[in-house]
Amino acid sequence: MNEVVKIGTRDSKLALWQANHTKNQLGKLKIPVKIIKIKSQGDLNQTTPLYEFGVTGIFTKNLDRALLNNEIDVAVHSLKDVPIKPAIGIQIVSVFKRANPLDVLVLRNEEINYSKNLTIATSSIRRKCQWINKYPNHNIEVLRGNVDTRLKKLRNSNWDGAIFAKAGIDRLDLNIKNTEMLEWMIPSAAQGAIALATRENNKSLIEKIKKINCNETMICVNQERNFLELMGGGCSMPISAYAYFNNDQLIMKTNICSINGDQSISDISSYEKNDSEAGLKSYHTILEKGGGKILKSNLT
Repeated sequence: MNEVVKIGTRDSKLALWQANHTKNQLGKLKIPVKIIKIKSQGDLNQTTPLYEFGVTGIFTKNLDRALLNNEIDVAVHSLKDVPIKPAIGIQIVSVFKRANPLDVLVLRNEEINYSKNLTIATSSIRRKCQWINKYPNHNIEVLRGNVDTRLKKLRNSNWDGAIFAKAGIDRLDLNIKNTEMLEWMIPSAAQGAIALATRENNKSLIEKIKKINCNETMICVNQERNFLELMGGGCSMPISAYAYFNNDQLIMKTNICSINGDQSISDISSYEKNDSEAGLKSYHTILEKGGGKILKSNLT
């Protein structure tokens, strides 16, 4: 009889959806699962913009601690929240097939006029800077909390709209009518991807979890995270990367904005499907286009 695998997760509705999805996938391998809820620093502080925390892993540190203390066996993460370098002794083993990675604007009313001085809510520095670069006459308000909380704040506000990850809206099966897909906005590295982490020394569990890995998604998110690491990025920097397959090509969309949003440099490059240096090459391309100057100004 298989030993029960303890899955650690944050306790928001979206995080629990991800944990139950993991439970279902492991169930297909006849692996019994118990879900354990763990609060994160990012969940406990619902007011400070994410980019002002000044640290990485605000949504993952408590799960890391639980893993290393053998309180859980697997941590379920939104991969975009996971630091580029996991804690010592922890390994990202598998990712599921990625959901829609794009951002979506949820409108408070049915219509919106972008030529007006609109107010848009988000706590993401990436979304804020890309938005202000495109619409410099708009205002940005800080919006924190889980998806339900943010939607409630939007309904009770005088804001015109708020930006969400499409994957989260879809996973919670929310019936939101007034939305606009932000096709032009380049998403965060690994947005829409769920990752499973465990202890590096748990070899037998690693082999089991690898069986539910989506190789195509893993290739793409690895290149995105490679790009992010080279750019020195995290949730406190307006840096974006999105990789996807188009037939036999790997397409990478990348962007860096200045902190005040007045400068933005983007790139779309095609690589061979098995090019393990796509992230590195996109990094050099962005620097050649002038991204190095923006990066330097953001760091000073």
